[in-house]
Amino acid sequence: MTASDQYATVRYLVDDVPAALDFYTTHLGFEVLTDRAPAFADVARGPLRLLLSGPASSGARATPEGSADPGRNRIHLVFEDLDAEISRLGEAGLSFVGDPVSGPGGRQILLRDPAGNLVELFQPV
Repeated sequence: MTASDQYATVRYLVDDVPAALDFYTTHLGFEVLTDRAPAFADVARGPLRLLLSGPASSGARATPEGSADPGRNRIHLVFEDLDAEISRLGEAGLSFVGDPVSGPGGRQILLRDPAGNLVELFQPV
């Protein structure tokens, strides 16, 4: 089985691959698949493979000028107890973008990775 059969893959452009690796593995439960820092690394959590492409990576070099800012798109991670995750990550020194928001499907809160990419933490109803 290849990685493309096993995972849904998302690429995030980051300015510091080691910092991104630390963020995703220490705080969000990702496992390192490949570490080619400082250019590139990839991590996985369940069926999600996240490509962390630094400035020297081919993925970053192929991105058009003017596309360097992180967007509003984000990965979506599901947790059983959002309040516990907010407490745990807050105690680790991470800060959130706004307050938790409730909707018909559940509750969510956003945080940013070291490069400014959004990560949504979600608890379903």
